[in-house]
Amino acid sequence: MADSSFNTAQRPPLCQGVEQVESLTALGVTFNSRFAVSEHVTKVLSSCSGLLYALCILRTHGMPAISLYDVFRATIVTKLLYCSPAWSGFCSAADISRLDAFLKRCKRYCYFPDHFPTVSELFCVLFSYNLRDGAHNYTLINNDSHINDRHFIVSLVYKHAC
Repeated sequence: MADSSFNTAQRPPLCQGVEQVESLTALGVTFNSRFAVSEHVTKVLSSCSGLLYALCILRTHGMPAISLYDVFRATIVTKLLYCSPAWSGFCSAADISRLDAFLKRCKRYCYFPDHFPTVSELFCVLFSYNLRDGAHNYTLINNDSHINDRHFIVSLVYKHAC
């Protein structure tokens, strides 16, 4: 039986020689030990704030608004949405509001059009893609020779076709 007074400070190591960490960064996404992504959101917003300065410099050098929109989408939006299907489900309401506040600041600086979606809408668009169209109209080759049995791919296709 688990003792409710057993806290994490007294937790024994899982394996000898294996270091326990509070956060882990995998493919650029930082998760903490409770699967919260607040640290990741902070890193992304910090990086995107630096990119806003670059956009400001481009505007002062005379870049047209439509080109600023393109640069905004190519740099900031892609950085915000990088691997978001993996981490957006772990965002707290505070994380979402921080991301939305950043987009409102970008809208105030006129880096993108007024009809640009919110962060929640961007996350929903990513999850709504149906990557498979459905059935295809291809037919399998006849499997009447023993030569086909020796080919891994052909045997795998026929194994799962029935």
